Amino acid sequence: MTRSTVSVPDARPDARIVDGLSPAIDLVAAAAPPSHRFLRRQWFAAALTAYGGVARTVTVARGDAPVAALPLVPLGPGILRLGQVPGCYWPFRSLPVAADATPAEFDTLLATTGRAVRGFRLGPIYDGDPALTGLLAAAGRAGWRAMPRFVADSFLLDIAAVQAEGAWPRGSTLKKNRFHEKHLASHGALDWSFVSGGDWNAAAFDALATVEERSWIAERTDGSDAKFTGEGHGAFWRTAAADPVIAGMLWAAVLRIDGVPAAFSFDLNAGHLKYAIANSYDPAFAKHSPGRLLYYRNLVQGMADGITLVDWGAGDSGYKRVIGAQQGPAIRDWLFLQPGLPALIGRLLRRRWSASGQ
Repeated sequence: MTRSTVSVPDARPDARIVDGLSPAIDLVAAAAPPSHRFLRRQWFAAALTAYGGVARTVTVARGDAPVAALPLVPLGPGILRLGQVPGCYWPFRSLPVAADATPAEFDTLLATTGRAVRGFRLGPIYDGDPALTGLLAAAGRAGWRAMPRFVADSFLLDIAAVQAEGAWPRGSTLKKNRFHEKHLASHGALDWSFVSGGDWNAAAFDALATVEERSWIAERTDGSDAKFTGEGHGAFWRTAAADPVIAGMLWAAVLRIDGVPAAFSFDLNAGHLKYAIANSYDPAFAKHSPGRLLYYRNLVQGMADGITLVDWGAGDSGYKRVIGAQQGPAIRDWLFLQPGLPALIGRLLRRRWSASGQ
């Protein structure tokens, strides 16, 4: 007796829209590429704390395993039914997606999102981001309109590449740094330290805020772009650090002179990749380049810890190329709009949207 075989089609991905920030976000983040594992539930909760909004989450699962989680908060007037992915501008705004997410799962994610909103903003986000790539392909298949606006070019320091060209940092750089350190020490005792993991507390963030309050940011701007002050984005980082996993990725190098914070470099370490998020220093010591001295020490420590690539983020005021950084992927904002009237309106407004980038 012969036994016939019946092919069973793969189960359709399970998709849901839930109120609030779904616990599934953490499960998806753990399955994401190392570069995106900071996109945890507390990361988005920190955005709600700092910037406001009431969230919903679109989740897609493969069996019992969540493979995508798209948090959304309202964007613009409620009648428009638009949303945006919450988060922080640094290093970027994205959503967690499992490294092995399939096109069918992205299709399900986009289709389900269309039940919650008519369109949504994603970004600023890098060209080539896994979530962006999957959503763009799904949008093309489903007839959604995806509209970009350019924000900036990124700059990357490939440590392995610069080391292949010879010793790095160069001997001449280290000699110059020793000269500046000698003269900087005339202002008081120098203390170089690092903060990460369980070291993050109110005092640690206050030290970074102290430097910013004395820096050019406070002097030349309204202070709203400061990362750690109450007037700036301090609430975000302090709230995000309540998650021990995120706190373990946050990293700061701090220079104190006679016990007073004088400079810092603040990063997010994701596997072998370091996102350089903020650097600042007290201009009272500017003559002796405390920021330069600190970030070179920081990079040397990063190399010892296994960092092979540094993402310096948007733009270059000059110092990034000097240390060997090269232009990387573009950073853009994206607006995804449903087929039909939303996509048609988007077509009419695409030039205005594109021109509104920075």
